Amino acid sequence: MSNREFNAYISQKISVSPEIIILRIVPDGWDLPEFDPGQYAVLGLPGSAPRVELSDADESPVDPDKFILRAYSVASASRQKEYLELYVTLVRSGALTPRLFALNPGDKIHLAPKIKGVFTINELPSDLNLVLMGTGTGLAPYMSMIRSCIRPGEKRKFAVVHGARHSWDLGYRSELMTIRNITDNLAYIPIISRPKLEMVPWAGEVGYVQQVWDRNLISDQWGFQPTPENTHVFLCGNPGMIESAVTLLASHGFKEHSKRSPGEVHLEKYW
Repeated sequence: MSNREFNAYISQKISVSPEIIILRIVPDGWDLPEFDPGQYAVLGLPGSAPRVELSDADESPVDPDKFILRAYSVASASRQKEYLELYVTLVRSGALTPRLFALNPGDKIHLAPKIKGVFTINELPSDLNLVLMGTGTGLAPYMSMIRSCIRPGEKRKFAVVHGARHSWDLGYRSELMTIRNITDNLAYIPIISRPKLEMVPWAGEVGYVQQVWDRNLISDQWGFQPTPENTHVFLCGNPGMIESAVTLLASHGFKEHSKRSPGEVHLEKYW
């Protein structure tokens, strides 16, 4: 299959907020490949594709015939074969996301035939608990993990800590609250950093994702303290959050993971 062709189409576009959308993409005449929760897909549109009105102009001239390719973490469950779901935020000066925001159901797009990435939980022991911390659309790989892996009665505990500036930017909030309410192994902690801008007073957590750890909010919901012996931590999104969280976790004995030196902290930096 060519790397430069329209081979899929938008089946659904859901607006979470003016600058966040959920896209569901269906292959046109071929089957979605197998993938592991936490991996990413590559989308593409030609330079001639229009930009959404909210965006800035292209920072530099683009070739109208050349496809602009970018990677996006998959949010749908690995067993979902009908469509691929992606959680996308508008980068006003970006090359591709302003073009994605201009798409509508039925519009064609390029979807790379392979889904890749190593930000996965498949090789971890099934009895290890998981803390999934993310900012913005860094929540996407965690939605795939939760949708694919969490089951009622499972012993492994999950915690999703999702940070955003505003409550309206907390995508998937209703779904995660529902999963939390019908299972006994998910802690869900949404946190916002700009509560003064809320039109309705925010009664939830305020501050930044990494601050949740020292407030013992995860242990309060789990009923025990996450430690390097019983828990792995995943960090996805803003590099500043990741850097701060790695430092904080190191003070609690957690080590950054690498192939050469395995640890309990796994990273996926956006931009």
